Amino acid sequence: MTSINTLSGEPKFTIKTVSDLTGVLPVTLRAWERRYGILSPGRKDNSYRLYSDRDVAIIRWLKSKLAAGISISTAASNLLSMAKNNEWPEILPVGISQTPVPNFIPPERFSEELFTLLTQHNEADAAKLFQQILSTYDLDTVLLGIITPCLNVIGEAWFRGELNISTEHFASAFILSRLNILYQSYPVATSGPNTLIGGASGDEHEMGALMMAILLRSRGYRVEFLGPNLHIDDLVDYAKTSLPAVVILTASNSYTAMELTRVQAKLNSINNPPHFCYAGLAFDLDPDLRSKIPGIYLGSSMIAALDQIKQLLTT
Repeated sequence: MTSINTLSGEPKFTIKTVSDLTGVLPVTLRAWERRYGILSPGRKDNSYRLYSDRDVAIIRWLKSKLAAGISISTAASNLLSMAKNNEWPEILPVGISQTPVPNFIPPERFSEELFTLLTQHNEADAAKLFQQILSTYDLDTVLLGIITPCLNVIGEAWFRGELNISTEHFASAFILSRLNILYQSYPVATSGPNTLIGGASGDEHEMGALMMAILLRSRGYRVEFLGPNLHIDDLVDYAKTSLPAVVILTASNSYTAMELTRVQAKLNSINNPPHFCYAGLAFDLDPDLRSKIPGIYLGSSMIAALDQIKQLLTT
């Protein structure tokens, strides 16, 4: 994990956005700034506050202390003391829901309801439901217990001819837009080993890679999501300058999976070459592909893959 002071101090989030990200009301944020001096937002030309990734991490840390029964004055004093001694706390590996919310609805029910709303092209109610999901469950459950099953059912229904392509595209675009917002909502670590992640050359599917990037960033790791269909030579050229510790590519079919056969050799041309890892639906459908790709297969479980990546980044 990385400490809060390694995050960017560039002001970019409005107070409303920060309130949405942290669950702390704007009036409370202004009070913390005024009374305790623990936040120093920048200002727009119109004097509106702008908060940084570091500010968001500080607010989340303070909120965790309040949830543990510590007063805001004590938490603020402790933080200022740590900052003075350059002993900043670590970024909290929190999910979307900052405090556990008792609930009696299993994730499967939310996944089914999201599927129904999306296949009805009911964007307004789907958006409301998505906000309810984020406020109820931790990030791992949101991604792996609700969104992933919903995507699987959408794909299966389209394959069976039960959904037309317009509906499949609408549903996928909705979920992709929400995943991008989640990815951007987490603080950007600026130090520590870097991970590059994206889709194999010719592969336009990006959901799995993006979800992995979100999970890594939520845990405080430095990660760059590069999108789908990465040209391998361009990726290697970028790796020569960015010097990542790990490169992860996903493939959804056998054709794009075979594009990965030459990645390891090309990355080996870099001084201190990064670890090359791969995953994706192609390797679940055809396990024989795993033996044909030089590199580290991350498996079919995203949580197990995270454990492997953690080990690679700490060796």
